[in-house]
Amino acid sequence: MDIKLKSKRAKRRNNYTKLKWKVFLQMLLITVASAVIVYLLRHILRGQIGNRIVRYLVNAFHFENSDAQEIYQLIIRNNMEMILFIVILIFLLGILFRFSVSWFTKYFDEISTGMDKLTDESDDEITLSPELDFMENKLNQIKNNLEKQKKAAIDAEQRKNDLVVYLAHDIKTPLTSVIGYLSLLDEAPDMPPEQKAKYIGITLEKAYRLEQLINEFFEITRFNLQTMVLNKEKINLLFMLQQMADEFYPMLTPKQNQMSVNVPDGLTLWGDADKLARVFNNILKNAIAYSYENSIIDISAKQHDKNIIITFTNQGNPIPRQKLGTIFEKFFRLDTSRSTNTGGAGLGLAIAKEIVNAHEGNISVQSNTEKTVFTVVLPQKQEKDKLSA
Repeated sequence: MDIKLKSKRAKRRNNYTKLKWKVFLQMLLITVASAVIVYLLRHILRGQIGNRIVRYLVNAFHFENSDAQEIYQLIIRNNMEMILFIVILIFLLGILFRFSVSWFTKYFDEISTGMDKLTDESDDEITLSPELDFMENKLNQIKNNLEKQKKAAIDAEQRKNDLVVYLAHDIKTPLTSVIGYLSLLDEAPDMPPEQKAKYIGITLEKAYRLEQLINEFFEITRFNLQTMVLNKEKINLLFMLQQMADEFYPMLTPKQNQMSVNVPDGLTLWGDADKLARVFNNILKNAIAYSYENSIIDISAKQHDKNIIITFTNQGNPIPRQKLGTIFEKFFRLDTSRSTNTGGAGLGLAIAKEIVNAHEGNISVQSNTEKTVFTVVLPQKQEKDKLSA
């Protein structure tokens, strides 16, 4: 810590080196120039100043010429070095003050102009004087960060708007089916029981899909409005993950998939059970959606130092390398074709990351041609005063 602090202080001092040297050299130049100018004036005007002072004393105070010369000799000529020093000092202070104010005003103007360019949409870099290169670098870095944040915000808003349009389009499909089959049932009360049961089953399936899409609309609007509040408790991890695996059994059956839970008995952690269940639920949904048929989804957990490491491994098409860095972003969907049956709002993994971060943990993903692995790392236990965070 001390080494880093010293390094930062040294770097901060080095930032001003050019500026300090330029100011020092300019002041030194003015000092030398002032002294040279005063001594040159003294040399040029030597004899003329003395005669004028003597005449002034004679005319103004009616001294005799000899008395005026004696006064000049005693008061001025004998103290000429001191008088020159005072003149140089006054001259120097005046010039230094004037030029120093001018220099620093110029630097302030440059920095102010550079700050105005922070919000410019042009790609032009901010350019300052060479001695302000440290400030130039900082301003350009801030400008780049602002541009990245602005672009990210625009992209996120665009993805959100696109998803709202997509979901609105998708809602019309099950809604049309629900209305159509209900109309058939209403218009044909004497419909055969087998056909009626079939239409009711289709209507119920479309209604469930409609409910799912409406919930995704709520998810989009709530994502940025909710404040994450954790109600932490002791969680039996084996019991939680085994229960979740059992709940997913109906979703595994169509593709003949299986879930394997490998968690040591008695492994516990502190966390918000409901929210962590949501994390695991979102990861498992993703694993089921993209797993090969007749494959096994493995859920494993182990303790490492003071952390619990939970992995979810499935065999399926690999996640493209360029998408690994954005898979946890808001409104990102791996399935860009937005399948009506599987397409979500693209919030599941983003919400999972928010919840894991709130637990002071982290979530990551690795994918290759053999398998895809989501890894969640959570602290096993925290101090009691942090449990209500």
